[in-house]
Amino acid sequence: MLDAVVVGAGPNGLTAAVELARRGFSVAVFEARDTVGGGARTEELTLPGFRHDPCSAAHPLGVNSPAFRAMPLDRYGLTWLHPELPMAHPFPDGSAAVLSRSVGETAASFGPRDAGTYRRLVEPFLPGWDTLVRDFMSLPLTALPRDPVTLARFGLAGLPPSTWLMRRFRDEKAKTLLAGLVAHVMAPLGGFATGAVGLVFALAAHARGWPVARGGSQSLSDALAAYLTDLGGTLHTGYEVKRLDDLPPARAYVFDTSPTALARIAGFGRAYDRYRYGPGVFKIDYALDGPVPWTAEEARRAGTVQIGADHTEIGAALRAASHEGRAPDRPFLITVQPSVVDPTRAPAGRHVFWAYGHVPHGWTGDLTDAVERQLERFAPGFRDRVLARATAGPPELAARNANYVGGDIATGAVRGLQILLRPKPSLFPYGTPHPAVFLCSSATPPGPGVHGMSGHNAAKAVWRRLRQT
Repeated sequence: MLDAVVVGAGPNGLTAAVELARRGFSVAVFEARDTVGGGARTEELTLPGFRHDPCSAAHPLGVNSPAFRAMPLDRYGLTWLHPELPMAHPFPDGSAAVLSRSVGETAASFGPRDAGTYRRLVEPFLPGWDTLVRDFMSLPLTALPRDPVTLARFGLAGLPPSTWLMRRFRDEKAKTLLAGLVAHVMAPLGGFATGAVGLVFALAAHARGWPVARGGSQSLSDALAAYLTDLGGTLHTGYEVKRLDDLPPARAYVFDTSPTALARIAGFGRAYDRYRYGPGVFKIDYALDGPVPWTAEEARRAGTVQIGADHTEIGAALRAASHEGRAPDRPFLITVQPSVVDPTRAPAGRHVFWAYGHVPHGWTGDLTDAVERQLERFAPGFRDRVLARATAGPPELAARNANYVGGDIATGAVRGLQILLRPKPSLFPYGTPHPAVFLCSSATPPGPGVHGMSGHNAAKAVWRRLRQT
């Protein structure tokens, strides 16, 4: 009998397996697809030689993850590459705000009226960032806070809606960049704890940047898989699990799946019926014959580029997708251009680029024209650079990754109490109705992102159970 079986070889499932194997437990991982990776994969989606990331591409949470930083992933091929600027947010007039490794450079891009406000907001948290991020990403009670005072101060700043945080700033550049940071988790700007979302992304950039993985996000997943194998764990791909009886006997079962899939496989009935999924995304991967022709010079040097004319336009796009049941006319876009720092991703002189906008849950339309009209506002002539494109709306994303129910790449709405208490209000969110079955996906704290901390935290719950039995 195995000590633990993990279902799903995404970053959280692989991290949970590694954490258990490191402590001497026998572990096997079962993955439905033919390769590991979940939301951290790399594939040739358009033309030969163009290596795209079907989901996550830039990794501010990955490079800052306490779980990943405790593993020797560099020995297994993971190399972080840092663009000159982690992120830029261009404006229609050709100017831009930036999120730089330097707090001073970031503050200066907002203008003199907001520079001091920004510095006073973020600088107190940076000296203790490593402790803060561990405390923040280990909640709830998987570990006692190492610095409860700083965590409490962070909570005072971050638990209110991001719209409260924006009131500290006088000009549009700072408000718009912050609104874009919150929109990365598809949360309405006025929601509970959305201020914390924006702060975490900003602090992550100042601490260690927003890098990409050399060769693509698959490099991170492959490094985790190779480390697991060296620890004695086993991997089984192309193995779809439809019920618990499909798995070998084990003392614990750990699921890197959506709560919906877990309930179906484990026979939990309506245990997660109150869990809510959020809006979907419409994503386009591009093969380009040259770099994106951004009007703003800063955007040409950035790995990630946010697209939204102002915070009002971003808020309207989020409301349309989240509450009004329609695709926005001017979608807020998150774009990543990995080949500005990693030439291995495309043939010489060519580039890979991706962009996505938010759409209603399960939406079946085509957002291509709206996305490219937005891009043309900030990069005139963009369409002329396109060699090929691969589009994926909610149905296609859900078909590629079963965790993306209705195209929700966060595996659950990031709003209300569900932003912190997922998949249901509980001090033990990784447990399930069965004492030997656990959940470790992004549907558990700390939530979405390629950071492995949901798997790390769930593994703690599992090994406590294994030691008790």
